[in-house]
Amino acid sequence: MDWTHLPPLSALRAFATVAEEGTLSAAGRRLNVSHAAISQQVRSLEDWFGCRLVRREGRGVCLTDEGRQLAGHLDTAFRGIRKAVDELSQAGQARPLQVTMTPSFAVHWLMPRLSEFRHLHPGIELSMNPTGEIVDLQPGGIDLALRYGSGEWPGLESEALMHTPTVVVAARGLVGDRVFDDPSSLADFPWMQEYGTDEISAWFESQGVRTPPQIDITHMPGYMLLEGLRNGDGISIASKAFIQPLISSGALRVLFEKKDPGYGFHMVTLPGVKRAPLKVFMSWLRAQASRDGASRDGLRAAGDAAAHSGG
Repeated sequence: MDWTHLPPLSALRAFATVAEEGTLSAAGRRLNVSHAAISQQVRSLEDWFGCRLVRREGRGVCLTDEGRQLAGHLDTAFRGIRKAVDELSQAGQARPLQVTMTPSFAVHWLMPRLSEFRHLHPGIELSMNPTGEIVDLQPGGIDLALRYGSGEWPGLESEALMHTPTVVVAARGLVGDRVFDDPSSLADFPWMQEYGTDEISAWFESQGVRTPPQIDITHMPGYMLLEGLRNGDGISIASKAFIQPLISSGALRVLFEKKDPGYGFHMVTLPGVKRAPLKVFMSWLRAQASRDGASRDGLRAAGDAAAHSGG
């Protein structure tokens, strides 16, 4: 379509509103603009067509023959636009809410709480995609990603959900009460790692140590890691919030703890207006995190404390 041969849409909308309301003042109130602005739009449209579209009649206006012809076509066109918008909006609301997260986050934090969300919001259909891969967010695809990091993902919006340090843990039956001062001393033990991640090598590098070549790593789904830790099958890296009960009970020992001020789990979305089901789910997630005492304020406070200490 050659848009250069059409008058401005704002002028067409103003005229269509005048045709419906019958007065310039009423049209202005409906569009939240002044009487003068409506009058100017109508005059610009008359100049564009080269004919009168309205004439004053008492305190209002009436349409000329040309005005009635244009108003009829505009009414049909704008109704068609409104119908298309409504259909697409309804389709968007009905589409399942698609959420991606790591399998560990899904198993250890989200799934135990999800029945509450379903009870509170039975009309919202969820589609969960637990994966170790970072999934791209695209319009019409993934609505929300729950990611661990600093919150800096270019081109996306992120909101802190919870702060939790990363810990290296093992069953007491595997490591006993031995004190580990050097990360390299852990190389003689078996390790377990979630599919699709490189947490072990990343952790060794963060400690200034190259990953020992002889290290024995078993890769497995996230839901199996907790059972493997309980059984003493190996050492693993986990978010402390997920395994705090096992640490508190003494079943697991924290061998090393990596505190990254400002790091934590974030709700990551595309920029722009969020559809209603997504806003409801994000609000529920905030409430869950706050209930755990791992609110967004805690994440910000950790970052502030690091800044004041020079970290």
